[in-house]
Amino acid sequence: MRIEKKATLISSSTAALLVTIKMVVGLMSGSIAILASAIDSFLDLLVSIFNYFALSQSEKKADETFNFGRGKLEAIAAVMEGTIISISGLFIAYNAIQKLLHPKPIAYMDLSLMVMGVSIVLTAGLVFFLIHIAKRTGNLVIRADALHYQTDLYTNGAILLALGIIHFTEIQIVDPILGVAIAIYMIYSAYPIIKEGFLMLLDISLEAEEIEKINTYLKSLSDINGYHHLTTRRSGSDIFITVHVVFTVSISLYDAHRISDKIEEGLDEIFENERVHTIIHMDPYDDSEINDEH
Repeated sequence: MRIEKKATLISSSTAALLVTIKMVVGLMSGSIAILASAIDSFLDLLVSIFNYFALSQSEKKADETFNFGRGKLEAIAAVMEGTIISISGLFIAYNAIQKLLHPKPIAYMDLSLMVMGVSIVLTAGLVFFLIHIAKRTGNLVIRADALHYQTDLYTNGAILLALGIIHFTEIQIVDPILGVAIAIYMIYSAYPIIKEGFLMLLDISLEAEEIEKINTYLKSLSDINGYHHLTTRRSGSDIFITVHVVFTVSISLYDAHRISDKIEEGLDEIFENERVHTIIHMDPYDDSEINDEH
């Protein structure tokens, strides 16, 4: 099993535990902030389950129906996750406004404080784990999940602070005001997730630093006379690279093919944690100007 799939299983299990304890205490206490956090955790659970499905499908090999694989399912999952975060933020804002208009005191304050403390510890551990996996794999779904749970960590900390203020000051209005603030922050945090997912669906090129690594490698090769028309795109954990490589007119097809294989191996090493698909056009001379006219 890929480590990305294991990460989604761990995040799903954590979310299931958090939604259970938050929902029970939120309903008992009447705290909008805790109920908002419970709803968010429930959505986390649904998203993590969908992410597991998306990763399971995206790792399937290309076939007659999907010639380039199913990597874009990861981008779709990221867009859906960001959309769900935004919708849950609007729902939380609605409930917070309702409590502002019809205020009710929070009950079971000690239990609420304890639950939010446990939630922070569990969420912090999950965030550090997901960030580690995201850095190791570069997977968009895991990065989106890490960002999502990172926002949960911040909101849980804010909720714990608000409950502490209410406990010592009896200022109940802090709860719905915090609910509105959490909703705004959730919607704000969802934007980059949705944006990156859409850009991947639109076949955006690799990041400038990654393209520079490719250029540096190609320029270091002594077996070719140059290269042009370098294009790249990312589809989930798959990277697609196309480049025209210039050889001498007299080179044999065998030698040109052998050097092209060597170039593909070098590009695989640059992106060792991802699947690289390289297409090399073998040019006997530099035809970049001719191609530019078309």
